[in-house]
Amino acid sequence: MTRFILSFFGAIFTLITMGMFMVALGVGGVFWMYGRDLPSHESLAQYTPPTISRIYSVEGRIIDEFAQERRLFTPANEIPDLVKQAFISAEDKNFYTHQGYDLRGIAAAAFDAIASRGRDVRGASTITQQVMKNFLLSGDRRVERKIKEIILASRIEETLSKEKILELYMNEIFLGQNSYGVTAAAQTYFNKSLVELAPHEAATLASMPKAPSEFHPVRRKDRLLARRNFVLKEMYENGYIDEATYEAEVAMPLRSVQNGDYEPFRDALPPRNYFTDEIRRQLSEDFGEGEFFSGGFSVRATLDPELQVEAEDALQRALESYDRSQGVWRGTGLTIHKDQLTDTATWRAALSDVSIARDIRLENPWYPAVVLEVGQNDARIGIEGVADDEDGHWIPSSDVQWARKRNPDGSLGRKGRVAGDLLEVGDVVHVRRMTSDSDGSFIRWSLRQVPDVQGAFMAMDVNTGRVIAMQGGFSYQHSVFNRATQAQRQPGSSFKPFVFAAALDSGYSPATIVVDAPIEIDTPQGVWRPQNASNRFYGPTPLRTGIEQSRNLMTIRL
Repeated sequence: MTRFILSFFGAIFTLITMGMFMVALGVGGVFWMYGRDLPSHESLAQYTPPTISRIYSVEGRIIDEFAQERRLFTPANEIPDLVKQAFISAEDKNFYTHQGYDLRGIAAAAFDAIASRGRDVRGASTITQQVMKNFLLSGDRRVERKIKEIILASRIEETLSKEKILELYMNEIFLGQNSYGVTAAAQTYFNKSLVELAPHEAATLASMPKAPSEFHPVRRKDRLLARRNFVLKEMYENGYIDEATYEAEVAMPLRSVQNGDYEPFRDALPPRNYFTDEIRRQLSEDFGEGEFFSGGFSVRATLDPELQVEAEDALQRALESYDRSQGVWRGTGLTIHKDQLTDTATWRAALSDVSIARDIRLENPWYPAVVLEVGQNDARIGIEGVADDEDGHWIPSSDVQWARKRNPDGSLGRKGRVAGDLLEVGDVVHVRRMTSDSDGSFIRWSLRQVPDVQGAFMAMDVNTGRVIAMQGGFSYQHSVFNRATQAQRQPGSSFKPFVFAAALDSGYSPATIVVDAPIEIDTPQGVWRPQNASNRFYGPTPLRTGIEQSRNLMTIRL
């Protein structure tokens, strides 16, 4: 009997042992099969993420930035513990103890999936696994990818420290609004640095990795608030914040730049202009667009901000003066349908979506506006970013009497007498405040339009050759074409000073006599017989007179 019992239990033990061996062999075979052709994880030790390229003025102020992925790389030792703890609580509370994968988390996720019959499927990926997925693998949800993820995660844990893995994760993750990494996201959502974040703000950022679009601070505010409070609770239960802090932070309202609670970071930068865009264009040609937009360039521009403002103002003032002297009203050609003008919220939303220049500061800022009502004499307008007063905002009839509209056949109509002669309900226009020269007090709103005739301006330091101001048109947002550097024009007589300067360098003097007489030159197109602008010839003439009078024939002879 004893022998039978021992044999029975021995057989069971053998079966269990063989079963465990076969399971281990099967698991080992699966891991061997999927682990053969995996990408190398060793490159992550030298990984440099794509970062923002920034342009600075001569004083060292940021004046523009360019990036395909808006990322500000921050080493792990500069990321506050509070921010790390928020993300660890939200994504991987066992981060510092597991070996790259969390068996308890995987088992819990599998149990939930089975119990819900597939309705509650979650990834159970550790932070290390997410790093592997983001850097080395695709984002699909197949079992094969998960196995590869676990294999790579276990390998990287042997190569990199936990802090380095956390650094990769917190600089790479996408957190919505084109923000990659926690530093850029802190600016995007709160206009703060990482060290300025309160616990509830750190928890808000830590709520984003799952699906930023599903936790939008405005469109999904309630959902984001619930997720933020869950993260705060996890931080409390994990011992990162005390009970008093938890109670205080969970009671805080959900505030963000997108909700209008903070000024956007971009508002601290001047609007993009022709100067910085020309830097972008030239460096993209020299280094490649991909390298410029992701290489983290720091560019010290030769721009003098004060002179740039003067250049913009001088060119805009001259172009607008000429345009208004023509007396033709063109407007913007943009309209908002009357159905969208029924209430303030609707027309404001529609106006904010209109693509129109918002960077014009001539005399006073130019605002986009929409015509809400055309009265017998005046027109009532709604202005972007300007609250309505009791009487509303109006364009008076006196402000339209300088212009006339062009008829469909190209002829000009009668000169404007009342606002309705130029404007119709739904028209999108530019307006600016007219103010008193003596005390700056408000007088009325004035109708404006971007000139049809364009121009360009460039100022250089003659001693160094540095460009200190550049304006390539009336408004960069209206037309990005830079007429100072991209327009192809015949130089004409503007090239003559270079010819005369070369003559002086070659030994000529201002008193040297040059014959101003007919000349014939053989060209592939035939004989060229140039003339002076006056169609006259002046015979022997001093060099200085040639440049003073811009003589064509003397220049050609030189």
